[in-house]
Amino acid sequence: MKSIKWPKHSFMILAIVATWIKTVIVYHTSFDMKLENAMQHFILFINPLSFLLFVYGLSLFFKSPKVRNRYIISISVILSIVLYGNVAFYRFYDDFITLPVLFQTSNFGDLGSSAASIINVWDLLYFADVVILVIANKYLPIMKQAIKVNVQFRRAFFVLAVAVSFLNLGLAETERPQLLTRSFDRELLVKNIGTYNYHLYDIYIQSKSSAQRALADGSELVEVNNYIRSNQAAVNEDLFGKYKDRNVIAVSLESLQNFVINNQMDGHDITPFLNSLTKDPDTYYFSNFYHQTGLGKTSDSEFIVENSLFGLGRGAVFFTHGGNTYNSMAERLGENGYFTNVMHPNNKSFWNRDVMYQSLKIDKFYDVDSYEIEEGQAVNWGMKDTPFFEQSAAHMAKMPQPFYSRLISLTNHYPFTLDEDDKMIPEYTSNSGTLNRYFQTVRYMDESVKNFFQALKDQGVYENSIIVMYGDHYGISENHNKAMAQYLGKEEITPYDNAMLQEVPLFIHIPGSGEGKEMTEVSGQVDIRPTVLHLLGIETSKDMQLGADLFSPEHEDFVIFRDGRFVTDKYVYAGEACYDKATGEQIDGEPCKQYADRATMELENSDAIINGDLLRFYDEKTGNLKQDAVK
Repeated sequence: MKSIKWPKHSFMILAIVATWIKTVIVYHTSFDMKLENAMQHFILFINPLSFLLFVYGLSLFFKSPKVRNRYIISISVILSIVLYGNVAFYRFYDDFITLPVLFQTSNFGDLGSSAASIINVWDLLYFADVVILVIANKYLPIMKQAIKVNVQFRRAFFVLAVAVSFLNLGLAETERPQLLTRSFDRELLVKNIGTYNYHLYDIYIQSKSSAQRALADGSELVEVNNYIRSNQAAVNEDLFGKYKDRNVIAVSLESLQNFVINNQMDGHDITPFLNSLTKDPDTYYFSNFYHQTGLGKTSDSEFIVENSLFGLGRGAVFFTHGGNTYNSMAERLGENGYFTNVMHPNNKSFWNRDVMYQSLKIDKFYDVDSYEIEEGQAVNWGMKDTPFFEQSAAHMAKMPQPFYSRLISLTNHYPFTLDEDDKMIPEYTSNSGTLNRYFQTVRYMDESVKNFFQALKDQGVYENSIIVMYGDHYGISENHNKAMAQYLGKEEITPYDNAMLQEVPLFIHIPGSGEGKEMTEVSGQVDIRPTVLHLLGIETSKDMQLGADLFSPEHEDFVIFRDGRFVTDKYVYAGEACYDKATGEQIDGEPCKQYADRATMELENSDAIINGDLLRFYDEKTGNLKQDAVK
């Protein structure tokens, strides 16, 4: 029997092919990337290759076969870890990991069951190519032979790598013009340039944003300021200052999406108390309101509500820019005599809150140490909502008034698990355990909010308060579209449906007002800051904010998502397509173009403020640059 005649550089070729094949398989089995035509399939197939040719090709410079093989195996291990890291992250966040997220290590210890629920023994297959290379290195002597590499071969090899890279970029630019300059969508980047090249691009962007602060001198604010002033909405004269000096109680409702409001699951009301608020004469219920968070999730919603700016597209502002200068809602309220605080029964360092809250000028953080967590009252992320709300109301009774308290609930958090005694309705029955359990934890949260209202009354702080409650971000990601389609009675979930599912409820409850109603304005979390401040009679015309007062007659029906999608009263832009909002039918993209350009501009303006720490140069009292700002 003849022995196999292996070609030169067999070990390197084996590594390239094995990692390439594995990566392509992972693309199709572990990520839900929409491919619309044969060209997109081809781009996805070739996009790992250029990077693999470069990184494994460096082994051609090693003379020792032992060192060469160790290098190749090491690279295989590193790339497998990078790929698997993205898979695990995608399961949880329906997104791809970014460099800033990798440094959020202070959160890892709190992930607990959330992390455990997304890892299984079959994940070892993501390292199959490493095993193949180790076996080949050990049992195939030909792989260990020294190979003389001439300069011409090396040159030809890297010319091939460059050619593949340019082919990939050329095809990607054809499919998605201005991919690297105007895209806020990580899926588009991975789909077109590949996972590994995406991470190189991410490193470049991170380095660029770090340099922005060092080079900024405040002159960048002129254009941003002009844009904000030209798009400013007038106040509602009837409501401006009507509730001056009332306490403000803002409640972040964890993972609460709007599709559960006034809805049932198998005949069971999901949110009976919140349903009643939608018809309460003291409540404004915003039924066309959207979260605008990115990878920072809950911390992003905090940032948006406080600053009326967007979070970043590549990580959590709380981590990446926790030391910046801001002009938060808490700071404005503090300037007007309010005692400002945040209540959240978790570790103070989670999401870097202990640092960020100082930058936001928050007077006190009631963290986990401020609560008595008795047996049976703990959840994986801290404290159950019912005792948390009860103890928070007791804290408020002792505060100087007026106060601004922002509460962050916990129980309705992925993976949506409850003790048996806390379950008030049965599980749903679909192929998604996540969605099945979600209805139960939402029902528990609804009951907790009902009890909270009563606790506020019992503590004597209800009547003189404004209670603002909002969903912080989605709870059910696109990974569960099949189950969501079943629940909603649809054949499939389209990009239009996914955009509409980003609706979260907003309630502004004003005891004794008697003027509440359902508000159908298209709106988002950036609008909360100016709305609340105006109700209290605090002027914001000189503030650097992107939102607008929801009660303003000039408020525009236009909301932008962090990834560049947007919704107006007539159109929805999602999945790189334009849809009629009323029908959900895809239409010609021309009506969406003007809004798309503006969405990009607003996101870029927000990024510029954050990355350059530009508010350190801004005097919010005068609305001008500080005199010594420009170098």
